[in-house]
Amino acid sequence: MPPFHVAIVGSGPAGFFSAAALLKLKDVSVHVDMFERLPTPWGLVRSGVAPDHPKIKMVSAVFAKTADHERFRFFGNVELGKDITRGTLLDQYDAVIYAVGAQEDRRLGIPGEELAGSVAATDVVGWYNGHPDFVSAPIDLSAERAVIFGNGNVALDVARMLSMSPAELRATDIADHALEALESNTIREVTVLGRRGPLQATFTPAELRELGELSGVYVDIDPADLEGITDDDLDAAGSIVRLNIEALRDLAGRDRSPEQTKRIALRFRRSPLELRGDTHVQNVVLARNDLRVDSMNGVKAIDSGERETVEAGLVIRAIGYRGSPLDNVPFDERRGVIPNEDGRVIGGDREYVVGWIKRGPSGIIGTNKKCAQDTVDTVVRDIADLVSDSSRDPDYRPNAVSVHRHPQVVLAEHWNAINEYELEVGKRSGRPRVKLCTISELLEAAHAMRVSAPE
Repeated sequence: MPPFHVAIVGSGPAGFFSAAALLKLKDVSVHVDMFERLPTPWGLVRSGVAPDHPKIKMVSAVFAKTADHERFRFFGNVELGKDITRGTLLDQYDAVIYAVGAQEDRRLGIPGEELAGSVAATDVVGWYNGHPDFVSAPIDLSAERAVIFGNGNVALDVARMLSMSPAELRATDIADHALEALESNTIREVTVLGRRGPLQATFTPAELRELGELSGVYVDIDPADLEGITDDDLDAAGSIVRLNIEALRDLAGRDRSPEQTKRIALRFRRSPLELRGDTHVQNVVLARNDLRVDSMNGVKAIDSGERETVEAGLVIRAIGYRGSPLDNVPFDERRGVIPNEDGRVIGGDREYVVGWIKRGPSGIIGTNKKCAQDTVDTVVRDIADLVSDSSRDPDYRPNAVSVHRHPQVVLAEHWNAINEYELEVGKRSGRPRVKLCTISELLEAAHAMRVSAPE
């Protein structure tokens, strides 16, 4: 069998895990070309993982090893539908794998959501992580209280970043513009709201415990939210929920000290009804919910009719993500994913899908490894039917992108120049790295090839 050529669109964890699985195949020589819209790879590992979670980012070393493989090529600053087309990829490759993630935020769908001061967690996370799309996001930190809707890890990440001390922030790879803004922000209270109860929250015990370790921050848990939770409830919910409840009970039992001048309040069984203000959000109207067990849909939040109004100058929705349509690729608008069966695109042509754009925004970084392997297993089952030309030159390599036609393309050596520059500047600053955050800065560093960090 001749070499098998695969294009992977997207360079986050799902894309790199797919590449690694393909390159490990024994019975066929697979060549992988990876295309990324940004000049930088790694997806959410670079632009989604909280800056104070360096251990999670260590998986990038695994990705770097894959990128060094002789049958792997990286093409950054190349956008599907703009710089290359679906048709071009299908003409030049035996198979195409989409690994673009889920980049759109879900809306609250309530009056006042368009007011200034109402933003998506995707904007906030991208802003403090230095994602080029969000460098200029309107994150207003001049209020005293921020409200976050959502009971997942993203909500807790944002709450933690808004509450950290300058010293804690300076020890991370947070973007410089966000570091400067957060060092002088006036937010003293962050309220995190969930529409159901603590048993249904999707954050993890480690994230909860980290809240209790923040310098100068009191974590406020209403003991009433934990009343009535029995051992039978915890047995039914599972080990992670049990650990969550243990962490919440521990936090609820702590006294506030004079040094704790900031507060993170976790509140449950509340849904947003309206954001109020003239041009900028000033108040949030909430519904208090009752919980009802639904045999078909689990525990549902039911409006009790009771209302509550909370003052807030910053409202952040962290209620989930959804995928976006790609260049002429089949798309399920309702679910926000590419429709597929075992990773094979339904209605596609030698096309596959992996990660959040395959299954929806669920799981952690490691979840994508099994997801990628499952999709690659499907590709392997199809390989005999996918090789487009058995008489093709064994030395054939696709040329969907060339430096001649795309002078701003970022190849592996260009990305290495960016990476080395950021690490060197970070070292001189006593930080893990100092990120370049705009496309122009990244391309300047990439194509300078030999760059020196400022003194």
